[in-house]
Amino acid sequence: MNTTNVSMEEEARVVEQLREGRDRIYSELSKTIIGQHEVIEQLLISLFAGGHCLITGAPGLAKTLLVRSVAQVFHLNFGRIQFTPDLMPADITGTEILEEDVDGHRKMTFVKGPIFANVILADEINRTPPKTQAALLEAMQEHQVTAAGRRYELEEPFFVLATQNPIEMEGTYPLPEAQLDRFMFNVLIDYLPPKDELAVVMQTTSQRNEPIEPLFSGEDILRFHEMVRRVPIAEEVGAYAVRLVGATRPDREGTPDFINQWVSWGAGLRAAQTLVIGAKARALLSGNAHVRIEDIQALAHPALRHRVLLSYKAEAEGMTIEKVISRLIETVRTEV
Repeated sequence: MNTTNVSMEEEARVVEQLREGRDRIYSELSKTIIGQHEVIEQLLISLFAGGHCLITGAPGLAKTLLVRSVAQVFHLNFGRIQFTPDLMPADITGTEILEEDVDGHRKMTFVKGPIFANVILADEINRTPPKTQAALLEAMQEHQVTAAGRRYELEEPFFVLATQNPIEMEGTYPLPEAQLDRFMFNVLIDYLPPKDELAVVMQTTSQRNEPIEPLFSGEDILRFHEMVRRVPIAEEVGAYAVRLVGATRPDREGTPDFINQWVSWGAGLRAAQTLVIGAKARALLSGNAHVRIEDIQALAHPALRHRVLLSYKAEAEGMTIEKVISRLIETVRTEV
């Protein structure tokens, strides 16, 4: 059998493994997480596409439990960093200490920080100063950290799932636009419907949760990353993603009037890349052979809500980013 046939057979096996594993993933996560199907889907898409996620929601909505559960499903090393105003970069990346060996010789030894894990939960990331946020930014972008002039590679796969509390404004440091753009999605976690909330209360007060069974390894995820990039996408579908992102930029030819009125800064090129790679992962998880327009539209909200900056006029008129993105989807044509 030639190499091409072997490659195609391996590719088909990985695709089938991923599609069959989707229902098993939801089944395992349901042991600890009730509802939040859209949130879980967006997290899975970001993991399979190799992107980081910003998770926004009020306290007590199981953000930490969700991230920990996802790490357990994929049998990944999990690290949690609680961001505080006094947190320093070395508290994240690690630091060098002076050690003495058995022969009495002293040397500097690097002690790895909590960033050296596969899945990092950066809890309340907006409560730490920009200097510490910048240390996390290097790890997110370069998958490495720098300490005392030396670079240390992070173990792959590497994901940062950061949380922020939207109602705590005092004593917080808003994330710089450059760092916000590094997050593939901004996932919103809202309060559960009364039926699901009752199920959570009854389940958590009557019995201990069943342990989550690991389904995939880190090596599996790296193979999924390669498969996602091979999912075909028609040029006109990619062009639609580019048009959708381009339409968020005010004062440009062809920009809708409501964008000129309500938006002060639009999304950049990385937003279009996010839509396409995310749509590929969504198509693969859905069992589709190629990317559809619907896949792009389904990911517009999580991909754009943290990349588009509304103007003061929009806020004064009660306009929200969710309404702007919804109207954008209705306005931008799907065909040339």
